[in-house]
Amino acid sequence: MKKITLIILTLFIVSAGANAQKVRVAAAANLRYVLEDIKKQYEKEHPKTKVDISFGASGTLTQQILNGAAFDFFMAADMDFPNALKAKGATVGPVVTYIFGKVAMWSKEVNLAKGLNSVLLPEVKKVAIANPATAPYGENAVNTLKKHGLYDKIAGKIVVGENISQAAQFAFTGNAEIGFIALSLALAPDMKGKGYCYELPADVCPPIAQGCVLVKGWERNGEAARFMKYVLSPKCDAIWKSYGYGLVKR
Repeated sequence: MKKITLIILTLFIVSAGANAQKVRVAAAANLRYVLEDIKKQYEKEHPKTKVDISFGASGTLTQQILNGAAFDFFMAADMDFPNALKAKGATVGPVVTYIFGKVAMWSKEVNLAKGLNSVLLPEVKKVAIANPATAPYGENAVNTLKKHGLYDKIAGKIVVGENISQAAQFAFTGNAEIGFIALSLALAPDMKGKGYCYELPADVCPPIAQGCVLVKGWERNGEAARFMKYVLSPKCDAIWKSYGYGLVKR
């Protein structure tokens, strides 16, 4: 699969040429910090190229792409949304798993030593999650709570953010005592070491396979395929790992 994907990407690059120097990326909100670091590294290696990134909930970005938003490359927080775009003929080439995202609980004041059961502590009045309808990390949080018989017990405490970044903001500002967020956000400079963080074990909450795909129309911009190939390359592994992501074996 690795060889096939790289061959396809190489053919895309050759066929598209090298005229365009801007890549327009639609990216899931959990990528806000890690992708900015990758962007800086890429632009340093390719000084004539500019990478423009719009962050948001994967479902919201999917709808924007279907409505004709000018993106070349979509990096989602799951596999379902990019595959939905592919099914509607809005993409070109394969949907590729680029990383595995991990989920964490974060609190500014509440000690999370009890792990998932911390949501039952009496001092916890609000629990923040991302919108499960549009944000895969929010859907994951709901499924995890239901799987462990906790959702119905705290349903009245749940506050919903537009995306995973807003859920993290609710927790960071104290508008929610606990937030279910991407581990990558908990490890970002704004939050790292500034509260309590509990990484949910894989047997409690499996890592999320995140998929990316080139958006139809990118063919006029060969730089988009180059950036996709770069994201999938070992050059980015150290950055992904520094934000707690699980690497994909290629």
